[in-house]
Amino acid sequence: MAGIDLSSSAFSDHTLIARRYAYEGENVSPPLTWSGVPDDAAELVLLCEDPDAPSGTFVHWIVVGIDARSDGVAAGQSPPGGTELVNGYGEQGWGGPHPPPGDEAHRYFFRLYALAQLCVLPDAPTADQVHQAVDDHQLASGTLVGLYQR
Repeated sequence: MAGIDLSSSAFSDHTLIARRYAYEGENVSPPLTWSGVPDDAAELVLLCEDPDAPSGTFVHWIVVGIDARSDGVAAGQSPPGGTELVNGYGEQGWGGPHPPPGDEAHRYFFRLYALAQLCVLPDAPTADQVHQAVDDHQLASGTLVGLYQR
């Protein structure tokens, strides 16, 4: 499977995410850029999840319907053409990192999927539902991991 190059000007892969982007900070979504999306992609889907959450994988951001010709999103914005779904906090859009105080740094996986057809999800999907919906239809994907600790 082809790879999408996913990066951020706010943090590098496997480095700390600034407090500005955290839930107790300004709770602003980080800027992201991407390249390598296949020409025949119908849409992009963005998922940010924390697999280290005490109650199981926690969803911080899900955006569907992102324009497959886009190449990124500015901080605090929704990706071009995208529809932000409900996150694990029960809020629509970005919900920043908020691990329990004293935990070792949690990992926040930003995953961008290029899909061959449009993705259908409930309004507040779990990470597993997103993975199931994209697994059979992805043409390419990219992952960027940020860390956060309180």
